[in-house]
Amino acid sequence: MQVYDSSHITGKAEKEFQMETYTGKSELDKADFLTLLVAQLQHQDPMSPMDDQQFTAELAQFSQLEQLTQINEGIGGLSQTTAQQQMVNAASYIGKDVRAVGDSLSIHDDGSVSSLYYLLADNASNVFANIFDSNGNIVRTVEMGAQATGEHEYEWDGKDWKGDKLSEGTYYVALAAEDQEGSPILTQTEVSGRVEGVMYDGGVHYLRLEDGRVVAFNYVKEVVASNGTTSEEGDSSSGEEESTTE
Repeated sequence: MQVYDSSHITGKAEKEFQMETYTGKSELDKADFLTLLVAQLQHQDPMSPMDDQQFTAELAQFSQLEQLTQINEGIGGLSQTTAQQQMVNAASYIGKDVRAVGDSLSIHDDGSVSSLYYLLADNASNVFANIFDSNGNIVRTVEMGAQATGEHEYEWDGKDWKGDKLSEGTYYVALAAEDQEGSPILTQTEVSGRVEGVMYDGGVHYLRLEDGRVVAFNYVKEVVASNGTTSEEGDSSSGEEESTTE
């Protein structure tokens, strides 16, 4: 006597196979959800059809999924619009001098070095400047001695441990300050330069300075309209310049 598997007659086996193939995804989109719902209707057991309440609940879930999809699409469009607007805002800084939170220094082709500004939250008994190249190798440590609380300017001579001039390029500074008890003091470093262009990377807008350094757009603290000289040269207080604090 031939024996048949009743699951093939009722469609249960095919339904289970389809469910297994779909669950290979980590997430289901609305098209997958609708396909599963239709397959469930087509292959339901005629001896035990889908319960009305269950069907209504699944339709409600589909409606909620559609609404969430539309909301996500709307948010995505809004984010894109916001990013484009920020790019336009950043582009308006081109040709202007900016001051921003940052830790980079640049040795120019003529041997001059850009300035670094730093803020001390308290009086320091000693301040150290550790200078690194673009590969993360430390090239110099400078001991600057006692410093009062407030803002200071650091001018590096562009030399390494041996006193040799380093090649042009971008370098980075990590400041360490301590009080009389040897406890660390909070420091913040800032850079300045003239904006040459803007760039967008990893969801962040950056300003590219003339010497190749980059600063995050949202880290800009001050914008100075340029009159042909940079704010690093001490001309930011000129009457011909307009200063705006961000």
